[in-house]
Amino acid sequence: MDSPQQIVEKMKHRRLTKKAIFWRVLLVTIGATLMATSLELFLVPNHILDGGITGISIILAHLTGWRLGIIIFLLNLPFIYIGYKQIGKTFAFTTLYGIFVLSVASILLHDVMVVTDDLLLDTVFGGIILGVGVGIVIRYGGSLDGTEVLSILLNNKLPFSVGEIIMFFNFFIFATAGFVFSWERAMYSIITYFVAYKVIDIVIEGLDESKSAWIISDHAEEIGDAILARLGRGVTYLKGEGAYTGDDKRVIFCVITRLEEAKLKSIIDELDSSAFLAVANISEVHGGRFRKKHIH
Repeated sequence: MDSPQQIVEKMKHRRLTKKAIFWRVLLVTIGATLMATSLELFLVPNHILDGGITGISIILAHLTGWRLGIIIFLLNLPFIYIGYKQIGKTFAFTTLYGIFVLSVASILLHDVMVVTDDLLLDTVFGGIILGVGVGIVIRYGGSLDGTEVLSILLNNKLPFSVGEIIMFFNFFIFATAGFVFSWERAMYSIITYFVAYKVIDIVIEGLDESKSAWIISDHAEEIGDAILARLGRGVTYLKGEGAYTGDDKRVIFCVITRLEEAKLKSIIDELDSSAFLAVANISEVHGGRFRKKHIH
């Protein structure tokens, strides 16, 4: 049997299959191209920004006259190196390739006719396309903006979370946009940022979001059987003990989709209205028997 050190070494040297590499390259190319499309056809012509390094690049491109793609590539290089040291080679190479495609696509799309002059449409659809592109790249192991990498690095040295550091950066960028362009454009940029942020979550986690449910009841077996029969979901029984009473308790654990949450609550209310129920979001589910069983 391999030692823990041998297992780690095998994991380090495990290579991606050719098929996995092909799909990663293809999807990162699509994601980076979508982001370039959003920037050049919707956002940049209307002086609307994204957050992070991309937002800084848009401001610098406006002030210097340089092509946006060149500035994005140059500004992200130091963060790719940091990502290589802090996260790993696969992340760094995927990010480098994604930013290279983003930069080239941005240059090629620079003189393409804009889709619409309506600011609200540019803001919303630019944010949606941007979020889809960034979400695809993140889902396949890369990044198109170095802000997250820098935030992870600073998080180890500052008493702030990664989210708080990113928020501070973006506040500074949007405030700068207010002076460089206009405060109206800065406000539109904030809308784009939040639209893109939500779309990124959807792309990474998927629309079929899973939830974990913990149920404590004196009728655990009846509830478990009902969940299996009426929802088609497997359940796991755990042993628990009440801290106050010292009584033995049976805890039900199961994973459902968000569309099944209401049905689960109705089952519990029907069988034991005093049961304890806790539900939490889960970003991913792997293995086990999560696939829904057919109910006859």
